[in-house]
Amino acid sequence: MHVLISGAGIAGPTLAYFLSKAGATITILERSESLLPHGQNIDIKGSAVKVIETMGLIDQLRKLNTTEMGAQFIDSKGRPFAQFPVTGAASPTAEFEILRGDLAIILSDATKEDPNVTYLLGTTIQEVITNDNDTVKVKLSNGEVQEFDLLVAADGQWSKTRSQCFPSETVTVVDKGLYVAYFTVPRLSGDNAWWKIYHALGSRIISLRPDPHGTIRALLGRMPCNDSQKKAWLEASKSDRDAQETLLKSEFADAGWQAQRLLDAMGEAPDFYFQAVQQVKMSKWSNSRVVCLGDAAHAPTPLTGMGTSLAILGAYILAGELSKLGDGDPPFQALEAYENTFRPFVEKIQKIPSFIPGIAHPGTPLKRWLFQTVVLIVSKIIANPLVVWVGKKFGGSYGAHEFPLPHFSKLDVEGGH
Repeated sequence: MHVLISGAGIAGPTLAYFLSKAGATITILERSESLLPHGQNIDIKGSAVKVIETMGLIDQLRKLNTTEMGAQFIDSKGRPFAQFPVTGAASPTAEFEILRGDLAIILSDATKEDPNVTYLLGTTIQEVITNDNDTVKVKLSNGEVQEFDLLVAADGQWSKTRSQCFPSETVTVVDKGLYVAYFTVPRLSGDNAWWKIYHALGSRIISLRPDPHGTIRALLGRMPCNDSQKKAWLEASKSDRDAQETLLKSEFADAGWQAQRLLDAMGEAPDFYFQAVQQVKMSKWSNSRVVCLGDAAHAPTPLTGMGTSLAILGAYILAGELSKLGDGDPPFQALEAYENTFRPFVEKIQKIPSFIPGIAHPGTPLKRWLFQTVVLIVSKIIANPLVVWVGKKFGGSYGAHEFPLPHFSKLDVEGGH
């Protein structure tokens, strides 16, 4: 089987690693001329950790850990009033916390020397010419026309491959009413290894997170409070970087704490990224010989903390089902099995309570006081030694993030835990 994968982020290289074990030939396209070390904190949870272990990459994952000690909620003067250590219960910092760019490079390094895997950097799909029972034929941006047995859209939430191969009515975008900007800033002497979270009035959040490269990862987030703000933020999300920076400088100038530091440094950031927080849901993940994977199929939003884990797990399941095909078998049977097996877990993860993210973006002083009081109480409760012991004794290592891994003999991976 000759497989074309569009996208060299997380899902694409993971899929290539396992498909190679099954004897497939894989070509991976990446629009960038190089694999960029950009991106903010992501974490790997539950069964996805098992997949990384089977790839032999867990030590590299630990080596490039962000070094984050946990999360601290702070006031306008930068004083922490509640903290959640990474080793404690209910910590928003995961044990396996890493930057997205670091993980992408780890995964690509695990496959780039594989004789069954070819990377074409600076190359995209210009056109999907045909997608039928026999092959999928594509025209690449370098002018070449090639045929493949399968095309995998792993090119992210706004996949151009998906838009070519799936009717618009099969894709639903669910807006969560939140906008965020991510970028990297220089580390100062006062910065430490804690994730600092500050709630400004007007439904605004500022956070700073450490990384293993001597810099700090910044986030500015806002839930617009009225129609005028909603219009401005929506327009900015569709505009260029200059317009987005202008809006952020206007909306965060009076936010307090270290807002001005971040606004001053924002223009020099090499990795500035602005987005509306939205989910992607598809009625069907495959169409003939084209299949969507990772965020292209089911972006769950950063609110779930599970986007990376779903990409890794989905790649493993898809590779496993494809590995069960006999020579010359069409892929549709494997694509249906992949979706039937994995979709229920994805849909469970995508169910975000209606009060999220609103509860974490208080707009008034009273709401902020109530939120901070609850956070403080929870931090005190979980710091109780008895609660810590019970959590370790009965909480398990995976919980709601566990997906029972099937065993696929050609992948040489033992299922389960």
